[in-house]
Amino acid sequence: MTAVPAPMLRLSNAVNGVVEIPQFGFGTYRVPPEEAERVVSEALEAGYRHIDTAQMYGNEAGVGRALAASGIDRDELFVTSKLDNGNHGHDDALRSLDRSLTELGLDRLDLFLVHWPMAAVTNIVETWRTMIEILQSGRVRAIGVSNHQAEHLREITDATGIAPAVNQIEISPYLTQEPLRALHAQMGIVTEAWSPLARGKVACDPTILAIGAELGRTASQVVLRWHIQRGDVVFPKSMHRERIVENAQLFDFALSPAQMDAVSALDRGERQGSHPDMVQWTERP
Repeated sequence: MTAVPAPMLRLSNAVNGVVEIPQFGFGTYRVPPEEAERVVSEALEAGYRHIDTAQMYGNEAGVGRALAASGIDRDELFVTSKLDNGNHGHDDALRSLDRSLTELGLDRLDLFLVHWPMAAVTNIVETWRTMIEILQSGRVRAIGVSNHQAEHLREITDATGIAPAVNQIEISPYLTQEPLRALHAQMGIVTEAWSPLARGKVACDPTILAIGAELGRTASQVVLRWHIQRGDVVFPKSMHRERIVENAQLFDFALSPAQMDAVSALDRGERQGSHPDMVQWTERP
């Protein structure tokens, strides 16, 4: 089980020494609980060492069983989970972290994120203060956010003096998010990309297919390599062993500057998932 040779990126707000995140990992969004152990086990066997899950996904227990069964040393793994929308209250957040750690069979998370800001119905600063308390407790190694927009990042950082280590946002060739990525760079925030393949739409894009033909690579490999070269942390998901293996084969080729530019030029501001302003629920839909 040789690890995928992913680059490592340093996270900014660790309090117990240096924390680095593998730039490539495995996502578990919409992996059914009953399939999670199998799928994550296959990813670990394929060399993935960074696993991204969430309270909202309902599959932390299956992820935890796969981690335990793998026999991989804990220090070789990087595990992320995310605070569910109904758990933003101080005490709820603390209890939910306890549950996540129990479900995952871990004594600490490497990264814990606020899943959605829900700025219209929650106090995002108070939620972030709770995350800082969790960080200082030592039960997580770094904290960040997901789906936060520029105004959210500025508000919580200005109020607390601590910027998120990560903002996990939707990014694909059809939604490159350049202004937000530039702000991340200014604030020392690592950019993570969810829905990196535009939920499969890139597989039929003529520009990406042409680049793949030039390189002898699949459309998915071209796009994932584009993410890696621009500095995004990326964690594709698949339920199929062969695709899990294929997605990890990114580190023996590179896109040229012209090919990078051609993929970036596909940006059309098109989301596949929800806009953060539209997610204001505190119960799972």
